[in-house]
Amino acid sequence: MNPLEGQGPLGPLLPSHWSEFIVGLVLFAIIYMVVWKVVMPRFETMYTDRADEIRGGIERAEQAQDEAAKALAVYKEKLANADDEAAKIRDAAKATGAQIEAESRAKAEEEASRIVNSARVQVEAEKNLAMEDLRKDVGSMATTLAGKILGENLDDSSVKKTVDSFISSLGKETAKK
Repeated sequence: MNPLEGQGPLGPLLPSHWSEFIVGLVLFAIIYMVVWKVVMPRFETMYTDRADEIRGGIERAEQAQDEAAKALAVYKEKLANADDEAAKIRDAAKATGAQIEAESRAKAEEEASRIVNSARVQVEAEKNLAMEDLRKDVGSMATTLAGKILGENLDDSSVKKTVDSFISSLGKETAKK
């Protein structure tokens, strides 16, 4: 009987000679031992390494996520502090601006007061100068006019004094009103 023909309950799987069966069994045992001692440990090592790498990747990802969350919290805290600090700086700038404005306003008012006082003094001096010139001119015109009306020369100093005192008294009365 030929084992390759496939006759029998197992066909070609059932060897026709016991020697083939024993050799097949020994070879199977050798291959099994090689796979068990060499290939399986390598597969286990590779599987363990891969599992560790995946676990390590997950742990690193979790650590990175925790660090990112901490960094976000620090960033938010710094941002809140920066907002508070910006508000303080704005308030300080407003206060400084108000102070500078008040100082400028006080200086401007002081300068305006000084200018007004200076102008008043100058106007008073010019007024007095104009009054003095007017007294001289009006006095000499009045004396000349009176002299022409009377037909005499009234260049006397006593006449000038009389006219000047009259004009002065008129100026004082006008100033009182």
